Amino acid sequence: MKQSIGCVSLLVRDYDEAVAFYTGSLRFRVVEDAPQGGGRRWLVLAPPGRGGTRILLARAKNARELAAVGNQAGGRVFLFLHTDDFTRDYGEMRSRGVRFNGEPRHEAYGSVAVFEDLYGNKWDLLMPKASP
Repeated sequence: MKQSIGCVSLLVRDYDEAVAFYTGSLRFRVVEDAPQGGGRRWLVLAPPGRGGTRILLARAKNARELAAVGNQAGGRVFLFLHTDDFTRDYGEMRSRGVRFNGEPRHEAYGSVAVFEDLYGNKWDLLMPKASP
């Protein structure tokens, strides 16, 4: 059996402001953007490169969902953006205004820095160490 996670749903306040952040600050690309009626969209983004899990932007539709925007993991790191060049991506993201929570760390598992998206969700920018 072969399975994979295709998309992770990410609650947002507004589709267009989210697309602007993810495409402008993180250099993601829009993979799908299809109207679903009633102002809803099937809006899928992917990070630069090939393969991997994608993000489905889901506009909050009620007070409960709106309260969860930016806090989908209860304040913990929610998503992990892997890179093949930590120094390059860290520098580029900072130059585009991405807010990091502290300096990069070099851990046994790789180089990592926590950043926040436009809503405050925490992400790890991570370059894992190669397996022996």
